[in-house]
Amino acid sequence: MNAIQQLLTDHLSIWTDADTEKKSGRGRNSGNAASMYGIRKLRELILELAVRGKLVPQDTNDEPASALLKRIQAEKTRLIAAGKIKKDKPLPPITDEKPYELPQGWEWVRFGNMAQHNSGKTLDSGRNTGTLHDYITTSNLYWGSFDLANVRQMPIRDEEFEKCSARKGDLLICEGGEAGRAAVWFYEKDICFQNHIHRARFYCEIDPYYAYRFFEKLDATEEINQYRQGVGISNMSGKALASIILPLPPIEEQHRIVAKVDELMALCDQLETRHNNAAEAHEKLVRHLLATLTQSQSAEDFSANWQRIAAHFDTLFTTEASIDALKQTMLQLAVMGKLVPQDTNDEPASALLKRIQTEKFKLIAEGKIKKDKPLPPIAEDEKPFELPKRWEWVRLQSVIDVRDGTHDSPKEAVGPDTYPLVTSKDFFEGGINFDTARRISEADHLEISKRSLVEKYDILFSMIGGNIGNQVMVNDDRPFSVKNVALFKYYDRNLTFPYFIKIYMENLAANLQSTAVGGAQPFVALGALRNLVMALPPIEEQHRIVAKLDKLMVLCDQFKTRITEASQLQQKLADVVVEQAVA
Repeated sequence: MNAIQQLLTDHLSIWTDADTEKKSGRGRNSGNAASMYGIRKLRELILELAVRGKLVPQDTNDEPASALLKRIQAEKTRLIAAGKIKKDKPLPPITDEKPYELPQGWEWVRFGNMAQHNSGKTLDSGRNTGTLHDYITTSNLYWGSFDLANVRQMPIRDEEFEKCSARKGDLLICEGGEAGRAAVWFYEKDICFQNHIHRARFYCEIDPYYAYRFFEKLDATEEINQYRQGVGISNMSGKALASIILPLPPIEEQHRIVAKVDELMALCDQLETRHNNAAEAHEKLVRHLLATLTQSQSAEDFSANWQRIAAHFDTLFTTEASIDALKQTMLQLAVMGKLVPQDTNDEPASALLKRIQTEKFKLIAEGKIKKDKPLPPIAEDEKPFELPKRWEWVRLQSVIDVRDGTHDSPKEAVGPDTYPLVTSKDFFEGGINFDTARRISEADHLEISKRSLVEKYDILFSMIGGNIGNQVMVNDDRPFSVKNVALFKYYDRNLTFPYFIKIYMENLAANLQSTAVGGAQPFVALGALRNLVMALPPIEEQHRIVAKLDKLMVLCDQFKTRITEASQLQQKLADVVVEQAVA
């Protein structure tokens, strides 16, 4: 037994280093804390060892489970004779279903032979009559606990109460939803429950918390799936529940197992909390140090701040989240003019802006674009940072033609002379998935193109719905139309480098989301996009920024790949340790 305890402590680095992505859920993994793969595997190992009789020592003085089963059968027979429960069909004997050898004094038993179980009352307050009682549904039942803050009330007749109510010590198990999710009702006051919950009331001398940990183990190892039915929303019938085979220890050992599992799970909670606190502190430190770069007031200040980060690079950038923060910081530095040095030989942005305006007036005179309303001057409080020399503050519409796609809904068309109608839903991994786009007729496409002609290197930008700020650059010459997305076009691609504009839009995506209005369907107005204030570098520097950022992003992706590979290795190590321990 000392070897088992050693196994749990000697591999702490494996349990705590194997991370997975953040996720949300209900019950024991609820909240937005990082779900640690290693700790999850450690919990699985604890439960597996518990139900195999390898977590606590056996005691030869314990009454064997065979005697306990005889008393259970006697009590079941008594309840049937007294008319308190119905006689059910005999469950099939347990033959070759035994997955492993049990310790001496243990017995295999079908769940239906150790507990009387039934489902509760249908949720239908309009048709039910009787006294109002507190009433829980599967939404109130978590793993090992209950949400009683939102308990409903249901009228239930007195003669129905016994069948659809749980008392202290009953095990409640979800029939629907996450079928098999379980918790012991540990309150003094009885509670009524819906028809999608099974109530298991043990005939005698079964520790309900041992049965609960067994169901928790079935879920952790996904063995519960063989008793579930349905795709998406699963369910577990009373027949399936009754058929589950359970390793039954002597009652004294059940109590010892429950106490030890509780103790070890508390340690797992402490490890997880400690890890998550450290991860949160690490994330805050990375954010703070990266912020010193964007807030640097001089080249010397920037250099000193960067040296401070570079000296601890291997310690700071150890997670995917930290690499993502670094990438976002580099985007910010790029549009602030802090990523590459300025060159005094570059044509200043003021002269570049005049050439852009000349090209814009030319397009207006030729009737290719419409004359827009004069843009308001840029106020001092709209300038978020001090510009490098040779840069200029501009409104986006001054350097980019900001349009949008159609707002109409042209009829879907089929056949060879049809064209894709792209919306933001068709944006996929930085590109456009034309296979998911609706097709429209040539006439509708040509009509939309009069106002919103899409060309290669144009940028499409989502301005409505939950994916505001999602954007793609058009990377081929195929003709298509757009709907409900902003369209960024160039007065002259030689004067505004498309890839620099893409960098600018990527950096501002988070800020643009904060300016969105609307509740269920938020949006960013076209006027707000046109009035965005941007820092315009000389055209030569735009090219240098893009080249530098591309190299840095490649390095970041390489770092991220290494982190992912290391995490996958840690997960494999955790799997191996669990497999070896169980074997």
